[in-house]
Amino acid sequence: MTYNYTDTIDYLLDWYDSSARILPWRENPKPYYVWVSEIMLQQTRVEAVKFYFERFINTLPDIKSLAFADEEQLLKLWEGLGYYNRARNLKKAAKIIVEEYKGVMPPDYSVLLKLPGIGSYTAGAIASIAFGIPEPAVDGNVLRVMKRVSGSFDDITKASVKKELEQDIREIIPKDRPGDFNQAVMELGAMVCIPNGKPLCVKCPIMHLCKAYHDKTEMLIPVKPDKKPRKIEEKTVLLIEKNGEYALRKRRSSGLLAGLWELPSVEGKLTVPVLEEMLLNLGLGNFTIHGLGDAKHIFSHIEWQMTGYYVRLEEESLVSENTVYITDGTKPLVWADKQQIQEKYTLPSAFEKYRKYI
Repeated sequence: MTYNYTDTIDYLLDWYDSSARILPWRENPKPYYVWVSEIMLQQTRVEAVKFYFERFINTLPDIKSLAFADEEQLLKLWEGLGYYNRARNLKKAAKIIVEEYKGVMPPDYSVLLKLPGIGSYTAGAIASIAFGIPEPAVDGNVLRVMKRVSGSFDDITKASVKKELEQDIREIIPKDRPGDFNQAVMELGAMVCIPNGKPLCVKCPIMHLCKAYHDKTEMLIPVKPDKKPRKIEEKTVLLIEKNGEYALRKRRSSGLLAGLWELPSVEGKLTVPVLEEMLLNLGLGNFTIHGLGDAKHIFSHIEWQMTGYYVRLEEESLVSENTVYITDGTKPLVWADKQQIQEKYTLPSAFEKYRKYI
């Protein structure tokens, strides 16, 4: 162990007892609730997750209902959270639990690790919080807190660094309160030892034990390599409307936003004359076009820079859904009204600016 974290335990637990946020999955830490919340919390803020969690649990209250959920319904419940493979992996894992464990989440860290979508962090969180098993749950918050406390300049993006910290915590995690300890460190990282900006050291219960604070290196830790520049992709997004219905297209089954519905788009930033020519070539002879402005959406490694247009097809331009293809020539448009889009079709948040015109 490179740093003895034992002295932090009592201070962290006392602070957690008095300062922990009240969250629905904490108030009732059933294995299913802990699992769903932890998957949702990946890449998403706690305040945003509350709404999604409660809606999800109200609709799919247990593992069996998740296992047999319709995928379109599942993705609709996930709409706005992003990283939709997380939802698909939840369903895959739920089916395994139903088939192999009679619908009961196994209280075994090594078994949890084998389920789709569950890595060492999520397995540790479920094991410790739901089952009281003394396993670490090391995420970005925990890495940041512990590396600052120990004054370590290790690169936290390296798997070996995370694995070493997991082993350090495994040696000292209190066996009577493993879940509270893991949540205390996570909570400290979210609320005090924050990721962006200066940490709130004067509010920290372990400030006196923190090497980074004493060495004035808290803004230099944790160490991460510079991110590679995102790939820029320019798109023209089309909100096409006819008779109160709007054109949607299902994305390909692999790649970015795989299998989700989208507003049709074309590569590049089209001007109105170029767009008009494209629509005429598709056989649409009577339409109006209005600009909807520019928008930007950032994925982990890609940035979409979008220009939007509202295209209204006049009565005599009505066309069969099987005859109009936009962009890739393989997916025919589907037409849906506002209510159907709200209730049935999952539109990623990348299209939020243009969706508001529906």
